[in-house]
Amino acid sequence: MDEAAAATIDSAIAASKHRPGPLLPILHSIQDALGYIPAEAVPVIGEALNLTRAQVHGVLSFYPHFRHGPPGRHVVQICQAESCQAMGSAKLTAHARASLGVDLHGTTADGAITLEPVYCLGNCACSPAVMVDGNDLRGHVDHATFDAIVAECRSPR
Repeated sequence: MDEAAAATIDSAIAASKHRPGPLLPILHSIQDALGYIPAEAVPVIGEALNLTRAQVHGVLSFYPHFRHGPPGRHVVQICQAESCQAMGSAKLTAHARASLGVDLHGTTADGAITLEPVYCLGNCACSPAVMVDGNDLRGHVDHATFDAIVAECRSPR
């Protein structure tokens, strides 16, 4: 692990270590800063919080939000909640997986896009919903709209 990542992890631990239930805030802080939770962070967090590696890993593996490797340049999340499912998100997810050539939590070979599931974006009236890079919410996404999103993500800016 490089020095900058180690410093980020140490800072996240120091900021939340003494709060009640510090593990999730620490993990969120690390992922927000680095884009993922490095495997090398698990024992450091465990030692700081008096938790086993298995306990930290259990939380990491339970929540699909946490990434175990660096994401692509763009993160595209497809809602998997009930309203979006009722409006076709399963077919949209299948289309996305096929067109990108990756499974959920995978990153395209060119490093452009990481495809992730998300469990409710709060855009139920416009299902199915997609979030791009954590701040660009799209509604009524069909296959053509998804393909346009992918083209946007791949275009040079």
